[in-house]
Amino acid sequence: MIWFALATYRADDGAARTGIVVDDHLIDLEGTADRLGHALPVDATLDGIIRNWAEVDGSIKALVAVAADALKDGRLSGLVVADPSLLLPFHPRRVFATASNFIEHANEMDTVLAEKVNSQPYVFMKSPDSAIATGETVVIPAQVERADWEVELGVVIGKPGKRIALADAVHHIAGYIVVNDVSARDQTRRNDFPFKHDWFRGKSYDTFLPLGPWFVPRDCLGDPHAFRMGLSVNGETMQDGSTGEMIFNVFEQIQYLSAILTLQPGDVIATGTPAGVGMGRGVYLKDGDVMRAWIDGIGEIVNPVAAERIET
Repeated sequence: MIWFALATYRADDGAARTGIVVDDHLIDLEGTADRLGHALPVDATLDGIIRNWAEVDGSIKALVAVAADALKDGRLSGLVVADPSLLLPFHPRRVFATASNFIEHANEMDTVLAEKVNSQPYVFMKSPDSAIATGETVVIPAQVERADWEVELGVVIGKPGKRIALADAVHHIAGYIVVNDVSARDQTRRNDFPFKHDWFRGKSYDTFLPLGPWFVPRDCLGDPHAFRMGLSVNGETMQDGSTGEMIFNVFEQIQYLSAILTLQPGDVIATGTPAGVGMGRGVYLKDGDVMRAWIDGIGEIVNPVAAERIET
């Protein structure tokens, strides 16, 4: 099937609308459906589409197939959005993040891992309210001194499931997004309690979850363990790896999580980051930096960085 993505963009009237990204163009979803006489799901927002992915998947793909031809022969004149302003693609229902899931990254963090045969994924939750779109600013809170970056493959769940078998995991994936798991390294450790890690505090500040730039359906891409991925800061490459380097692959993470709770459409799994984070280099984000995180086949998200200004 042809590659396409679904995006949320700001229309000229300021409203958030859903678009189809195909052949390097973004076309309005509802306008395209009306022009081509194609029935849309009741809720045409990307939030609604993903929450009902199992029911609308086929309808969306059928529309895109017709729209691609219509775009080429000029039948969608006036529906192409020039220089679109992309918004947050959708609001994640929950965000699960897998820590130290690349061996070289674990090494640079001085994390000693057990052999895989004696281990399981280490998953924490990150606030979905931290999510921001490409182009939006990551704000470093005044109390954070060591803000860091982590490019990750975001797996979007499209079908609910409990105790999902490894062989069935792929069928619960709706698609993929790029995730930047911004982390306050100096806030993930604490000495005032006997438990030394505080993943919530270090990971869930406002704006600490850039994701996007859009949603790419699973069937538009191949093996999720064969994507190149990377991140640069101010044009300098920091991370350059592959999803094939994961310790626990995407399907194993789905199997593990679904043994704990029922995965639901709209859940996002940030599946781990390759080596090259700031902590491993002794370099951290500062006011004025610009991060670019990318994954082949999905796209890139670009986010400037600013230090929090507190009025006194």
